[in-house]
Amino acid sequence: MQTFMQHIPSGASLRLLEQQNSTTLYQLQSDGLSNQYFVVSGEGTRHLMASPEVVGYESYLAMKPSTTAVLGYFLRQGMVDEADILTILRGGLNYPLEECCYKAGVRIPNMNFISCERKIEDGVITGLDIKYEKLHIAKDITLMIGDIIASGDTLRLCLSQVVDRFRRRGGSLRRIVFFTVGGTKAIPLMERFTQEIRQYFPAFEGFCCVFYEGIFTVYEDKGVTGINIPDIDFGWRGGVVAPEFRHYVLSFLEDALFEKCIIYDGGARRYEIPAHYEEVMEYWEALLARAPEVDFPAFIAEKIGYSRPVSYEQWCALNGYGGLDVRKLYDLEQHYLDLVSARKLEDICRRRIREFSTTLAKYIQ
Repeated sequence: MQTFMQHIPSGASLRLLEQQNSTTLYQLQSDGLSNQYFVVSGEGTRHLMASPEVVGYESYLAMKPSTTAVLGYFLRQGMVDEADILTILRGGLNYPLEECCYKAGVRIPNMNFISCERKIEDGVITGLDIKYEKLHIAKDITLMIGDIIASGDTLRLCLSQVVDRFRRRGGSLRRIVFFTVGGTKAIPLMERFTQEIRQYFPAFEGFCCVFYEGIFTVYEDKGVTGINIPDIDFGWRGGVVAPEFRHYVLSFLEDALFEKCIIYDGGARRYEIPAHYEEVMEYWEALLARAPEVDFPAFIAEKIGYSRPVSYEQWCALNGYGGLDVRKLYDLEQHYLDLVSARKLEDICRRRIREFSTTLAKYIQ
């Protein structure tokens, strides 16, 4: 079996499964996987994940079309026609699973909940704690879950508790369908969990994990600028980004490549908008303060995921596009990089601060 660490393994690539309206579905191809991993790209999630201005109920609405499309595909393929939803409070509330299942024709007999709260001492996160659970225990259950996966700590704790409850109370799991804005660490975690779950439930079929817009990596350190958060902030380097998302970032949102990460705290941008606003502004203001000392070419390379020059063939191998015809996207990206390299980071920061302040002023007292 492949060992997944920080990056997708060499040779992994996306295979196109289906295009429907503005939604495209891919499957990750790589030797030795026990589970199925998919990448979905849709108009709403592209806008959501490239634009921190998308907040509140709009962030929930943005995920509905692509989620419904994936569930419709799974239903047609005979992969899932019924599932019990497990919501991990509170981040899982951002995922419109119940509504999308209804629209796609997937039956939902039961709704389950489990909390996972950070333990904070003197302003430092010291661990996680589960204080609440509501689980319907039965035989041969398919669980459906939606949550962000960065370090994977929340998922590890919650799934360990759920598996323990099913084992102790005489239930069993058949499959887990997982929707995530997530990173590469989800893959080794799910591969290990599949082996562990099969020790208790030998008929367990594994995970179907759906990543919105790409399988991203997380920063291992504070990055070129010194202000990114390790194991939390997402990036492109070493991951597999949906070609449509890449095209969207390069074509429609001039400064989206330089955002703090792929998605800011999902819970805050939905339920605590002022806190989300403060996080975004803190990033851009800190970046503006450091801009004179930042190695801008290195920053661009960090954000795009590679250093130039790079041939088309090398670029495809780096980004998992080996089986796709994306020459026009490569040409677009190289042109974009030529243009952005001539800009000044200070100007980008000031422009972004103005835009964000104007858009979200209505949420701030």
